[in-house]
Amino acid sequence: MTLWNGSYPFYPGANACFPFDTTRAVIVTVFLSVLATFIIILPGIPGRRRLLWFLQLVLGLFVGAVILNVQFTRDWEHGWVQANTSYKAFSPAQVSADIGLHIGLAGLNVTLRGNPVQQINETINYNEHFSWSFGEDYELSYSQGLHRGLPSPILYVAEKFSGQSPCGVHGQYRIAGHYVSLTLWLAFCTWLISILLFSMSILLYGGQMLLLTGTLILSSLLLFSTARNSLRCPIQFGPVSLRTDYGESFWLALATGLLCLLLGLAVVILNSVQPQKLKLLFSLDRSSEEEQWEQSWLPAQPSCSAQGGFMVPLGELCPGTATRL
Repeated sequence: MTLWNGSYPFYPGANACFPFDTTRAVIVTVFLSVLATFIIILPGIPGRRRLLWFLQLVLGLFVGAVILNVQFTRDWEHGWVQANTSYKAFSPAQVSADIGLHIGLAGLNVTLRGNPVQQINETINYNEHFSWSFGEDYELSYSQGLHRGLPSPILYVAEKFSGQSPCGVHGQYRIAGHYVSLTLWLAFCTWLISILLFSMSILLYGGQMLLLTGTLILSSLLLFSTARNSLRCPIQFGPVSLRTDYGESFWLALATGLLCLLLGLAVVILNSVQPQKLKLLFSLDRSSEEEQWEQSWLPAQPSCSAQGGFMVPLGELCPGTATRL
């Protein structure tokens, strides 16, 4: 087969990737819009209640945004390796490239980036996604990659996770991804219920729902860990192998789950030990503020001459003397 313009004619060029994930961008935009809306009304909240209310708002939106974001990320598990490997089938050409594997709940991404990018008269910069979510066929996407003539390193990594592979990890990752996604959706529902309960000043039940949210998030991480520990087949590229580790989404979900547990536990403990302090944190104890408000309208030393005003309570009126006719 002869070259045409420096490339093999039956191989397409590298896929042009969109510069960012649109799903994550939409989620972040929605939560930032909600935050900006509440910041606008923040100056209308008096006193120190403003800072406490702002902290509660930021923490609540942060937890909800993380739970939704990690549903669609593709970096629950990732790994990189630099290797000299064959580029495509039926070609003896060797390239130096960085090979990356990014595993999410709905599938995996395989990245191939040349080092340098321009080699053998081609631009080596690939990022291919293979999905195993509901309604998607992993084997079909893998076979389509074969027909498109994807580079050999991408097909080799994707084959390790196919259903026909002797590694047998396709079922584990697919089932674990479905159950982790379901558990996170339950955590999102409990988070919404906790926000509703806190807004209705039902603090104890709100803290318990926050505890349940943290428990569900940590349970989802445990489910994903069972699938990761099942990977026994090495992904070998000559003398080096591609090893994976937990990614940013895993650690972010872990931090969020622990945060929910600590906050929920603090609310439950304070409700049983110091309920007044808990009400003060949630700006529910307004007795001291009402006393200061009433005292600001009263004169320092009430007298009979000053009791004709409208702001003096009836019980503090000076006793009058009546002359019997």
